[in-house]
Amino acid sequence: MKKLPARILSVDVLRAITMFLMIFVNDVAGVHHIPEWIEHTKAEVDGMGFSDLIFPAFLFIVGLSLPFAIQSRIAKGKSFISIAGYILLRALALIAMGFFHVNLENYNGETALLPYAVYTILITISFFLIWLDYPKTLSKTKKIRFIIGGILLLAILAFLYKGGSTEQPEGLKPHWWGILGIIGWAYLVSAFVYVLSKGNLWILVLAFLVFAGINISSHMDLLHVHLWIIGDASSITLMMGGILISSLYTRFVKNEDYKDFWIQLALIGLISIAFGMFIRPYAGGISKIYATPAWVFICMGITILVFEILIFLVDIKGKSNWFKFIKPAGTSTLTCYLIPYLLYSVFWLIHFRFPHFLSNGVGGIMRSFFMAFLVIFLVSILEKKNLRLKV
Repeated sequence: MKKLPARILSVDVLRAITMFLMIFVNDVAGVHHIPEWIEHTKAEVDGMGFSDLIFPAFLFIVGLSLPFAIQSRIAKGKSFISIAGYILLRALALIAMGFFHVNLENYNGETALLPYAVYTILITISFFLIWLDYPKTLSKTKKIRFIIGGILLLAILAFLYKGGSTEQPEGLKPHWWGILGIIGWAYLVSAFVYVLSKGNLWILVLAFLVFAGINISSHMDLLHVHLWIIGDASSITLMMGGILISSLYTRFVKNEDYKDFWIQLALIGLISIAFGMFIRPYAGGISKIYATPAWVFICMGITILVFEILIFLVDIKGKSNWFKFIKPAGTSTLTCYLIPYLLYSVFWLIHFRFPHFLSNGVGGIMRSFFMAFLVIFLVSILEKKNLRLKV
């Protein structure tokens, strides 16, 4: 069998597939009369739908990529202070975007100066101005001007924000942290664990077990202390799982232990699913809303098995061209996540509504797939013009 490469393209492919599906499930949430297994499962139900698998998979993928990114900076001779600053800035960017997105859910278009759609568009523009991956050909002065302009725009939008009801208006405030915010907090903790452990596999295993233990004990009512930043550690457990698998991969490649790699990765995935099913009756069942251990470990196990299949297809058999049509979702992932905010806001401003047959049943599902492809197509155009976010 072909040797495993040191840098795995399958991580990018898995990220692209997951982002494509995230766009799909976010859109299909607005479609009626579709099979229940596609949708998010309600909080009171012990179970999970297909949509409940996507976000934890993304957290796991961030963990998969993290060791490669950190090791790349170490190889370039970056100091601990430089790497720590890099981690803090990345986390802050994701947390800030998540904070604004969550407050959009509480936006009051009646009392606010700007309509919801206009406010959403301006927020997204400010994100692009602040965190755009500016081309090196652009002068430093212009780059700084654009970034400062984005920060000022975001500050003005923060001042103009009006949430809550007409009787009880509210300003910007933390609710939950949103998809990006949760990723940001989990990244902050996981990245520092990796850096401080110096990538030592056994320390990483211990850290994973500690966070998994926090998640399990929280849902078994054994832990009654709220841990700031960590919370119930569900997101950190998923991300640390990705870091562990990535570190294991690197170790197997270094030792040229290819046969054991395939067996052990499959076993880890299956054991993770089995443990999730085992812990299910004792720790709150399966629930994405409550981030229960069963949900964490089942989703982690499924993602590991899918990842193993992709390693075989992409890195061993060289079938990366099979996924070429969604490649921008893996290379400009954050851009892909933000474009729907612009797209749906434009739809609102021009009073565009999907016809009935594209809002229900099979027609609605097909529409959601189309929207996912449309977003990726738009991002591919932006990529060609060197317009992509980088945090």
